[in-house]
Amino acid sequence: MSKFEEKTILSQEIFNGKIIKVSVDDVLLPNGETSIRELVKHQGAVAIIAVTKDQRVVMVEQYRKPLEKNLVEVPAGKLEPGEAPEVTAVRELEEETGFTTNQLEYVTSFYTTPGFCDERIYLYYTDKLIPLIEEKALDEDEFLDCETYTMEELDQLVKDERIHDLKTMYALQYLKLRGF
Repeated sequence: MSKFEEKTILSQEIFNGKIIKVSVDDVLLPNGETSIRELVKHQGAVAIIAVTKDQRVVMVEQYRKPLEKNLVEVPAGKLEPGEAPEVTAVRELEEETGFTTNQLEYVTSFYTTPGFCDERIYLYYTDKLIPLIEEKALDEDEFLDCETYTMEELDQLVKDERIHDLKTMYALQYLKLRGF
């Protein structure tokens, strides 16, 4: 047991939705006191850094309701129950970009907001894109545009706050560390 561990005394689920579950937990703190934690449970997601043969990065633009604005992001999507992250990555790449691949490189995984949420994103890289012959359908409630960008164009999108999410910032940093 970690000297910082908080032991759950009572957990009450207050919401069980399509994407998240929310609970309020009573916890015993390391000093013997108690406190309350509001927790969001998420099944996890994947993100894909997809690079074309001419060294352009495949990105999607979509409206993000919590922010009330469009963002430009790396292709991504949530894990389905029991689905391996690499399977999700190929499925999301196909649905959102019109490309597939038979070569994915696992980069890393990370927690998006560990102070209150357990969402973990698995990040993959591919520069072996294969255009799909037949386009895959997006989810029924998903609307997006797919474009490719140079690194200079992406840097400008960051400055303009059109790229403004952690997974995409992490992906761009990874590309820069690769010398892209």
